Amino acid sequence: MTLDTTSLIEALDRGTIVTDFHATDKESVFRELSGRLQECGYIESVDAFIEAIKERETEGATGIGEHVAIPHGRSDTVKKNGIAIAILHDEIAWESLDNTGAKVVVLFAVGADDAGSKRHLQLLSMLARRLGKEAVVASLLKAKSVDDVIAALTQD
Repeated sequence: MTLDTTSLIEALDRGTIVTDFHATDKESVFRELSGRLQECGYIESVDAFIEAIKERETEGATGIGEHVAIPHGRSDTVKKNGIAIAILHDEIAWESLDNTGAKVVVLFAVGADDAGSKRHLQLLSMLARRLGKEAVVASLLKAKSVDDVIAALTQD
């Protein structure tokens, strides 16, 4: 197991991962994942965090292609950086680099301080490398459980 894999395993929280989620739009995904982040102690306010996510969404597409989106919110409401993941039952509309919608959403909660931003960049880099592999994305698209999601993201 590589150092990256170990760090990624530590960053994944079973309580912030949902599979077979029946979303209708971005808002429903943001609300579900933000609620999970709040329940697990990552953020203080769902509404404030969603506002930070929406603000970031106006800056450019967060869909990286192949039905994967990696939105994030940087906010004072974030108590500790975290990742929430939704595997959607059906594709939803999402601005992306390849004009596909989203079925896999990896939401980052980022603290507003510099340390939070640095850790976020490390996690984003690790996940970007994973999500750039066809086999990882294929496994995520088929994931039926939290264990499937973790296995897909941590496979060597």
